[in-house]
Amino acid sequence: MSINPIDHNHIRGAIALAAQARANGNHPFGALLADAQGAVLLQAENSVVTDHDCTAHAELNLVRQASRTLPTATLATCTLYTSTEPCPMCAGAIFWSQIGRVVYGLSEQGLYQATGATADKLLIPCRSILSAGARPVEVAGPLLEDEAREVHRDFWG
Repeated sequence: MSINPIDHNHIRGAIALAAQARANGNHPFGALLADAQGAVLLQAENSVVTDHDCTAHAELNLVRQASRTLPTATLATCTLYTSTEPCPMCAGAIFWSQIGRVVYGLSEQGLYQATGATADKLLIPCRSILSAGARPVEVAGPLLEDEAREVHRDFWG
């Protein structure tokens, strides 16, 4: 798992998208896709509340855009940056999209500490899901976890 300065910048970009999602009335999650040179290709925020769609997580919204607009060969060289570790649904979508690398800010455990007691916990780390596939997907994180946690402050009650 190698981390570079571009990773730090893009995680901060994903956190900013999470703050934007929160300001738009949604859960505070954001994601962006960068090419092999680090140029941002796409970005998305969580829209579960405003779209009335429980699957409208930031990562899944991003994967949908990417799959519609970018060739599979390009996606294989891309990195998906996300403010919080992808849930099992999003990890599966990332795998099927052929995206080659994931970098996340806040860990799943950190998120569940921030959200407190809730029935909506599915404790399966994205590494577990992505490592079960026949094609490798590099996973790096948590990265800048304290910064990524801030967007969740006072949100979950």
